[in-house]
Amino acid sequence: MEKKEVVFIEVARRVVEAASDKQASDIILLDAREVCSFTDYFVICSGESDHQIEAIHNAVTAALKKEGSALLHAEGSAASGWVLLDFGAVIVNIFSPSQRDYYQLDELWSNAHPLVRMQ
Repeated sequence: MEKKEVVFIEVARRVVEAASDKQASDIILLDAREVCSFTDYFVICSGESDHQIEAIHNAVTAALKKEGSALLHAEGSAASGWVLLDFGAVIVNIFSPSQRDYYQLDELWSNAHPLVRMQ
């Protein structure tokens, strides 16, 4: 494993930790390197309310900023039930349960290798 791959997986694991600290549910970390050309890892998780989605968003952003990972792009809002955070090699999707069911990213990226799954 190359040094940059180690760094990227550590960034992805830090996302999982930050989301877990805010009681995100159904957290999954996918290794997408073999099935995706625009990122290496996806983290998908759910928050039960707008407030919790925003708390997860803030915790992930703060944790990665502290470690020197720049947020390249963000989309969505807690009120919409979906937030996307693009850190380049790691993309984070935070959903409300209904939006997660609607978009079904877990199934869209089912060929990616799951590294972590926390119910």
